[in-house]
Amino acid sequence: MNTTLQIQRDDPRVSSPVPPTSTDAVIRVEGLVKRFGDLTAVQGVDLAVEPGTVFGLLGPNGAGKTTTIRVLTTLLRPDEGRASILGIDVARDPQAVRESIGLAGQYAAVDENLTGRENLRLVGRLTHLDRSVVRSRADELLERFGLVDAADRPVRTYSGGMRRRLDLAAALVHKPPVLFLDEPTTGLDIHSRNDLWSIIGELVDDGTTVLLTTQYLEEADRLANRIAVIDRGQKVAEGTAAELKSSFGNTIIDIGFADAFDADRARTAMQAAAGVEANPDHRTMQVSVGTAREVLGIARILDRADLDPETFIVREPTLDDVFLMLTGHVAEDTTDGESS
Repeated sequence: MNTTLQIQRDDPRVSSPVPPTSTDAVIRVEGLVKRFGDLTAVQGVDLAVEPGTVFGLLGPNGAGKTTTIRVLTTLLRPDEGRASILGIDVARDPQAVRESIGLAGQYAAVDENLTGRENLRLVGRLTHLDRSVVRSRADELLERFGLVDAADRPVRTYSGGMRRRLDLAAALVHKPPVLFLDEPTTGLDIHSRNDLWSIIGELVDDGTTVLLTTQYLEEADRLANRIAVIDRGQKVAEGTAAELKSSFGNTIIDIGFADAFDADRARTAMQAAAGVEANPDHRTMQVSVGTAREVLGIARILDRADLDPETFIVREPTLDDVFLMLTGHVAEDTTDGESS
């Protein structure tokens, strides 16, 4: 998404809606449906995001993640179901929702011909903040996001990580209690991603509620308090990272062979004893087991078949394993270009 929300306010000062009680969901989605012609992009999704947490929304390209974000941020109207932010219905009172949220998308939505300071002041004027508040708020955000030294340089001279930090700062000018991040670290190097992860953690520590879509599963593992996986417009799983991993199995064995013939023999030998997932290269596979005894059992099966694997790695499951199990393929390291 590359969209800047223009927010109008009657009050010239920075203000935020009264925060919900600890038992209320800040973001609530019930039976959400969104269609584009004959295509149903979102099919009955339910979500509830608690205050002061990060909720991760994962799914393959075209799964409906960005469509869900666009409905929640009032850029699209739902066809069925209900969605609310801080108790405000997104379809009935979209203006009040816009006053309560910030949005940063996959690509930095800043004017590269303006300086960093000018960009933040422009957003402040679009949100109808008092001029004195705009200036002080811009200075505060430039400091917080480590952009003071580059504040008066044109954004076209910024690195990708600097632009992304400025885009996030722009989404926070009006101090929204709810922040939507649609793949905010796409294309960044690991150092820049770590910087943004730290900033997101600080925002949540200060009470901001974040809904995050991401193509990096380790990002969701590190940041999200809860995670929902959607596929083909439907929610297929939800839980903490630990809960999702435990649903896969207690232990994973990665086994590799020098040639596909031995790998095929191994799969045949193990098929009756354990669930075996073949990898596309035809020479490696994963086996999910529950106990150390079962690990030894797999080793004995290979030994009886006179098979000597090149690799035999025992490890705990990751979100990548869960994602593969739920959606049928690995997460793609590409931007989410879904139109749905």
